[in-house]
Amino acid sequence: MKNIIHFICNDQEITTELHPATTVLDFVRKNLHLTGTKEGCREGDCGACTVLVGELLDGRVIYKSVNSCLLPVASLHGKHLVTVEGINQKELNPLQHAFVDEGASQCGFCTPGFLMSLTGYFLANDVYSAEEAITSLDGNICRCTGYASIKRSTEKVTAEITMNKNHSSVEKLVELKVLPDYFLGIQKRLTAIPPFINTPTNDVLVSGGTDLFVQQWEKLLSSDVEFLQRDNTESAIRIENDLCFIDARTTISEIKSSASLKKYFPQLANYFQYFGSLPIRNRATVGGNIINASPIGDMTNFLLALDAQVHLNEKDNERVVPLKNFYTGYKQFDKKENEIITSTSFKLPETNSHFNYEKVSKRTFLDIASVNASIYLEEENLQIKNVHLSAGGVAPYPLYLSKTKEFLLKKTISPQLLKQAAEIIEEEISPISDARGSAEYKRLLLRQLFFAHFIKLFPEIISLEEVV
Repeated sequence: MKNIIHFICNDQEITTELHPATTVLDFVRKNLHLTGTKEGCREGDCGACTVLVGELLDGRVIYKSVNSCLLPVASLHGKHLVTVEGINQKELNPLQHAFVDEGASQCGFCTPGFLMSLTGYFLANDVYSAEEAITSLDGNICRCTGYASIKRSTEKVTAEITMNKNHSSVEKLVELKVLPDYFLGIQKRLTAIPPFINTPTNDVLVSGGTDLFVQQWEKLLSSDVEFLQRDNTESAIRIENDLCFIDARTTISEIKSSASLKKYFPQLANYFQYFGSLPIRNRATVGGNIINASPIGDMTNFLLALDAQVHLNEKDNERVVPLKNFYTGYKQFDKKENEIITSTSFKLPETNSHFNYEKVSKRTFLDIASVNASIYLEEENLQIKNVHLSAGGVAPYPLYLSKTKEFLLKKTISPQLLKQAAEIIEEEISPISDARGSAEYKRLLLRQLFFAHFIKLFPEIISLEEVV
């Protein structure tokens, strides 16, 4: 029996029995003939295929920008899909007007993606700023304009909407002609859609799919697929006593915006700004980053420095494995065939603790790391009481620097100590030369990132001149 996928696309109710792993990009172009959504890179890098997905949450429809080339149609069940055709009205809306007035569209191929990302920004935020609106476009690439005109148009329309908008609501955006009238009835219409019946399978499990739909989209279309989606009653992040539990299906965006985590990691939003683009962060999950086992996985690197635990489940049999012991080789891990990652957990930082994350890549943003590194450190009068360090891009798997940790424990932070620790790090790592840099370059990078941790965290006693 095929599952019926039921959702709203723009103003139209859709039901389909297509293979659930069919990408939304293919569905809207080939089945619905909505060709404003463009196929560019098909890897979630260019943004030409950006759409909005609205989900009913606590009585409101929450919209997020996503790459339709990496989005399975099954993920749309009970939701509102908005393509560029869905924001069109009899006349150009304010966003479209601004793009025309400032010459922000030349060949026009990328323009729908930019407009959808910008619309998503106005829908998702209560207070607007031109800088944040421009940042919301970080997943969109234009090969014609040089971006100056796109920035001008964004600044112009943000100023116009801010001046006329006295409260945050879909109603106000409809009143300002940013959105068509039909948006006013979406909330009620979504409540009438019955839940999706997920057919259990031992074939392929998909959560965010931001890597699977790049690497294996053809295989997914010929497989039985089960989608691991979290419903609205399940907590993404929960604090219990001194532990933090993160559901494996939690997205990077949910972590980045978590008020609970920001209390312990004030720089959290800055760290996660380097993790892909906004549309990717809106879909990529913690469990996916861990099970991908990439040596340079950003989320894995972050969690390793918190000495996190991986929670596994197989037919209600639970098992917990330290993340630092989870990886046994390249793309290999301590996991039984039918076990799935359900969550990860870590002890909340102590009051006298410090945390830092560093990443170097060819592009500052929207790129895979050449090397990344994290540190968690507890100290008293500069004596190290506890420390965890992680390094990515310098071993076949995400690396926990256990020997360096043992060397640093119970020692007093000083430039000389860091130089000695850097020598221990050299012995722990085994980088290889590849497209992201030579082995020698990666060794140098990790040493510099290790020093950068302490320069940032203890600027009063550690300076660049003293350690280099």
